[in-house]
Amino acid sequence: MSDSSSVPTPDVTYGVIGLGAMGMGIARSLFAAGLPVIGCDVAVSARDNFAAAGGRTLPSPLALAEECSVVILVVVNAAQVDAVLFGEDGLGGLAERLAPGSLVIQCATVAPAYAVALGERLQEMELELLDAPISGGAAKAACGQLSVMASGRVEAFSMAEPALGAMAANVHRLGDAPGVGSSVKLVNQHLAGVHIAAAAEAMALGVRMGIDPQRLYEVITQSAGNSWMFENRVPHILEGDYTPLSAVDIFVKDLNLVHDTGRDLRLAMPVAASALQQFTAASGMGHGREDDAAVIKVYAATAGIDLPATNDANHDREREE
Repeated sequence: MSDSSSVPTPDVTYGVIGLGAMGMGIARSLFAAGLPVIGCDVAVSARDNFAAAGGRTLPSPLALAEECSVVILVVVNAAQVDAVLFGEDGLGGLAERLAPGSLVIQCATVAPAYAVALGERLQEMELELLDAPISGGAAKAACGQLSVMASGRVEAFSMAEPALGAMAANVHRLGDAPGVGSSVKLVNQHLAGVHIAAAAEAMALGVRMGIDPQRLYEVITQSAGNSWMFENRVPHILEGDYTPLSAVDIFVKDLNLVHDTGRDLRLAMPVAASALQQFTAASGMGHGREDDAAVIKVYAATAGIDLPATNDANHDREREE
């Protein structure tokens, strides 16, 4: 975990809402750093997992309001953020119950315009927002080594510092208002989605030409064509293990956000659009909840190539949301 120069304030309790692979790692990192933390998830199994590690849990976000002045949202999308903060019908959510001056650290990948509007809405309610999408995957979340792309007021950064110090190796301070952090995250997701789709296409090409996929992986990872995503995702294909760490449908969502933002800016992004179509096709084929490496199954179906068989013994990885 990264060092934090601030001393945790004894009367601050941190709430983590969303105990998937990423949120669980964050909650456990805060707990390991000695910060008072309460985990919350709709899934009983997720709460039980955090409790088994020694952490406290509550079943409802609303219950956190009475104990927490810093709440970290590690949910999937803007709709879930709204549901937690403002209720399913726009009324009666967590934001209404938090004490004035409380902080919301929002970690989901959302449209920059949404992050700006959320910051304004919370400020009207006398709450602070740190726009803080995260990157690094479940493994780095578990050891407090995430990268955080953050923007918000000085007051928000100050309140968030102990939590950020526990959960992240790199905290990028990108601006003094929400929106910038989410903008940078969209650039990251553009590249991540394109690189995964390109890795799948390249492997499909190699297999179609009759190259041994394991040997191809070994060569490419030692050559200029390598990328972090190629090196990280192709083993899922080689193992025939599509247990989701980050699912196909995550990139359908994120690349749609990229596409929509580009359209609003009148910026053509044909490479991102092509990757989006491949992920959309994979989802349409029924692979939306599989690991994002399953985008290669589009090529398998259209080109008639044989992929390594699914290995059920490998299906023990946790989901990343």
